[in-house]
Amino acid sequence: MDRPRALERPTSDQIAALPAYEALPPARIHVLRTGAQLEFAERQLRAAVHVGFDTESKPVFTAGAPQTGPDVIQFATSDDAFIVQPATPGTAEFLRAMIESDDIVRVGFGLDSDRPQLHRKLGLRLGKAIDLSFMVRRLGFKQAVGLKTAVAVVLGQRLPKSRKATTSNWASPHLSPQQLQYAANDAHASLMIYRALAGQQD
Repeated sequence: MDRPRALERPTSDQIAALPAYEALPPARIHVLRTGAQLEFAERQLRAAVHVGFDTESKPVFTAGAPQTGPDVIQFATSDDAFIVQPATPGTAEFLRAMIESDDIVRVGFGLDSDRPQLHRKLGLRLGKAIDLSFMVRRLGFKQAVGLKTAVAVVLGQRLPKSRKATTSNWASPHLSPQQLQYAANDAHASLMIYRALAGQQD
């Protein structure tokens, strides 16, 4: 019996022809700085159980230079994204609870690369998590699939991934609107992919 043919990744042109990703509006993207904001975010994330998760780090352009991130950590429910800069005073306990708790299941792409960075910089152990790159691969792809391709394949949408935002200074204390949208999209799209694959309903 012949093996089923492996799925081909969509080309750049095929992705470009898709409708734009249904991103969260700026009003639903929260940069957490105050105690009240952190409490609100924790309530929302604990109620959601499965949450989108990702990190961003200031890029390193010199070979062999140490990675200093993560500089931004983002979480998302279906309705909100929460952006945390670990350098912000008062966020350490929130991050410990939201990253280490096994009452919350974090879903995202490339989590194996996030684990050592979280431990090295913040001393945190990533709790219960699902790496979606392997979940999407089980649809029939030969190799692990990244977020942009997964959004196209699973959601039928085009996720903008600006290289300018990717390589921007994520360690800046003041993130630009473009950085905030990029970070929110990464976490939110991860959750939407998980929900679609798991057959979850809003």
